[in-house]
Amino acid sequence: MAESFQTTHRFFDNKNYPRGFARHGDFTIKEAQLLEKLGNAFYELDMGKREPVTDEEKAFLEVCREQRQPISENEKTWMKYLSKIRKPKRFHTLSGGKPQIDTVDDFVDSED
Repeated sequence: MAESFQTTHRFFDNKNYPRGFARHGDFTIKEAQLLEKLGNAFYELDMGKREPVTDEEKAFLEVCREQRQPISENEKTWMKYLSKIRKPKRFHTLSGGKPQIDTVDDFVDSED
């Protein structure tokens, strides 16, 4: 039987984690090691660059396609990685004024 998530290349993300997964603080040591060791296989499966060959890889793809919740350590780690790199970037503005309030709409004149 074929072994799941076989790859000969280590996985690095120099754009989001230029110092490595372990040194950034987003992942535990175990998660960082898992990403480095199997991340290339995770990435290729997720992007459709390779077909799943085991039931474990098929289940992994179901998680990637949001057809079920992650259960295994591999699935949870990959989803955590994706959530870290896909989160929207926060931005700041330089306006220091108070919010504008339209007081005309708040005033009601009644003649009871």
